[in-house]
Amino acid sequence: MGAKSDREGLSLWYRAIYRIKHFGYQMYGPAQLDEHNDPVRRLEQQRAEKVAAARRARVERERGKQP
Repeated sequence: MGAKSDREGLSLWYRAIYRIKHFGYQMYGPAQLDEHNDPVRRLEQQRAEKVAAARRARVERERGKQP
């Protein structure tokens, strides 16, 4: 996968806010938490879900265009 694949479907604004939140959680967030309580992991999971949804939508659009 190329460099674009990890940001597919994410606007510039979303990516900027994501970076700010990610940095903030790493610098000022809790020290150690379980995987399901960690705000950084939750943020990364939300981003991955958003990218996956955009990929699914693109694939469906491409399937619809084919004769």
